[in-house]
Amino acid sequence: MFQVPDYTGTVSERLSEVLAEIGVDERTVLRRRRTVLLAESVENSALQLQDKKLTEYYFGSQSEGTTTQGLKSDTDILYSSSDLIILQDWSDWQPGVHNLLMIQDDTVSPGYCLLQYLRDDVPLPYNYVLHEHCFRDRTGRILLSNTFMSAAATTAHFTGVNNGPAYTVGGVPGVPDTDYVPAYPCKTWPLQARPWLNQQGAGHWPSDDMKRYCSNTGCFVVCVGSKGSENEELEWRISTSLAERCLMLNLNITQIQCYVLMKMILKTYIKPPYEDTITSFMCKTVLFKLIASTNSNFWREKNLLVCLLFCLFCLYNSVLNENCPHFIIPGNNLMAGHITQESKPHILEILQYIINSEGTALLGIKCDALGSRLQLKLNYLFSINERCFVSGYLLKTTARSINESINACLGCISNSSYEVAIQTLLKYIFKLAIFSYQCQGLDKTGCGLLAPWFCTTLGSVLASLNIQQYSSISVEALTWITLGLNTDVSSSKLKLASMFYCIGDINSTELVLTDIEGSYDQNIVEPICMCYNFGLLACREGFNEISDNHNENALKYATASCVRFLSCEINCIPAELQYELFRSTDEDLAFRGTCDYWMDWAVMDSLPYLYFLQYKTYSNLGRQDDKQRALSNLIMTIEQEPNLGHRETALNLLGQCMEQEDRPTDALRCYLLSLNLRGRNNAAKFHICRLLSTIVNHQAETMF
Repeated sequence: MFQVPDYTGTVSERLSEVLAEIGVDERTVLRRRRTVLLAESVENSALQLQDKKLTEYYFGSQSEGTTTQGLKSDTDILYSSSDLIILQDWSDWQPGVHNLLMIQDDTVSPGYCLLQYLRDDVPLPYNYVLHEHCFRDRTGRILLSNTFMSAAATTAHFTGVNNGPAYTVGGVPGVPDTDYVPAYPCKTWPLQARPWLNQQGAGHWPSDDMKRYCSNTGCFVVCVGSKGSENEELEWRISTSLAERCLMLNLNITQIQCYVLMKMILKTYIKPPYEDTITSFMCKTVLFKLIASTNSNFWREKNLLVCLLFCLFCLYNSVLNENCPHFIIPGNNLMAGHITQESKPHILEILQYIINSEGTALLGIKCDALGSRLQLKLNYLFSINERCFVSGYLLKTTARSINESINACLGCISNSSYEVAIQTLLKYIFKLAIFSYQCQGLDKTGCGLLAPWFCTTLGSVLASLNIQQYSSISVEALTWITLGLNTDVSSSKLKLASMFYCIGDINSTELVLTDIEGSYDQNIVEPICMCYNFGLLACREGFNEISDNHNENALKYATASCVRFLSCEINCIPAELQYELFRSTDEDLAFRGTCDYWMDWAVMDSLPYLYFLQYKTYSNLGRQDDKQRALSNLIMTIEQEPNLGHRETALNLLGQCMEQEDRPTDALRCYLLSLNLRGRNNAAKFHICRLLSTIVNHQAETMF
């Protein structure tokens, strides 16, 4: 269908250079993978700490490292629940739990299965319908409908737009959409996929070791049936996602670049007119098939354009035949029901145009400005390297993942007593120590990133109890908080400064605050807030450069998380910030989301909290110039720092500073600005009422 022109070697090299500049090179791909797989480890550790019977897996482009900023790939998270045991052999039946037998026979579509309910007291099937999600088929088997998982997911507070088996959460600028897919695990390799283990193509890929690993990953069942099947509500799709992730992680950089280019071509030429026809998973499957049938020497940088053209040719044939066999379960045709007779000739025409263009069609790709970048490369002109930008995005992703996990764990003790909070935090810390001892690699790293945060909180809770009982801080509390001082640039140290401030140790407070200010380079440090989703802007250039040269260790000196105080830390919170613990009226509670447990805390962005504490400290020390400098810095931060998650809280603190400066009009303006930012669940309401009462009473006293 096409001939390889002489210039392909040069174009391939320039094309590979352009892809490297936008983050599709070995170094950045490995960094992407590490970021996402570390997030997976961190969040699974957090789920275990909360005793939840869930394991989450990050699949798709983000975990594979096969995306770019311009592709805006979703984050795909599969939540695997261990409430049920899926078995393929009666010998795997277990007493006392819910057992389901996976049925893969001629009545089921390839790539799908039925789930038969088994008794939990003896290894026998049920012979009566248990609940509304069970059905008796013609042979008398009691089968579980895939609507059961959808109902369970709704009960478990999966929120978002229902999209097949997934629940899509998104709509926040700067944050990729997230597809949550509930699933049940099966520890054994699916029967339909067993022939694949013995197949061997010309490329000798996958290797025997890879296949052995894949066979040990088992599979999942996902709550969706084959479209058009007469058993659509009873069928469950078999997912070999762990095996597929293994295959993707064993591709070389040319194969990855080829896959990314296919996705860019889809985004540019196919998806705009024909959205739901060809998917990136079909492209991945075509790539797998071609790799398995070609010599490994074919996949090299100087051959990139040829590799791409061959992939597109295979994709063309798949569309022509309306058949794209699943790589591991070939009986499952991924294109079934996707290509209509109306769209088929147009899609074939588009693919033929791209193939026959011999690479010039790539110049029309606007995603990541690939076309214009390639044109510049071919003309020997300068092109911008975005690798640092990607590295910054990835480090910030790690920071956000850690903060999200910490928030979820602390949410379990939002309004707990001292005793319960201390016992829970100790449980978290000791569990993480055990996990860390038992695991290695990224799982061990994840435990090490989580534990210090709980040490800081435990130290602060103990200090609050000490202050209540003895008006002092114990050595035990100081020891615990010291173990977590280096979580980031400022948040843990600010909690230490708060503790000293609240017992009146102003000199120690000043020493800690001076240390924080010296470490907080505003050209580098990025604020991190995961209390709620708000639009994120590009990271600082200094942060991006640091991120490009370091791994997650850079979190210690390049990020500044929110300062979080639980209600049981109240004695470590300055009086002005304590109002935030009581931000919600009874009416406000109805306007909270399922993850808004932070609204029961006193939470503040690090930088404005630093300046607020400086203002209070210098006021106590009588250093007027330093006090006014801190106040000016607080005002400037509120006005100019774009990535503040709790700007309304900062305005509430600024308003109280203005009251102390005897500037009630400015104070009222601050509270009104705060209320404009967050109309509900905002302590500004209390401040406005209090301030107006003070003004009225003062005027009354003046009159009489």
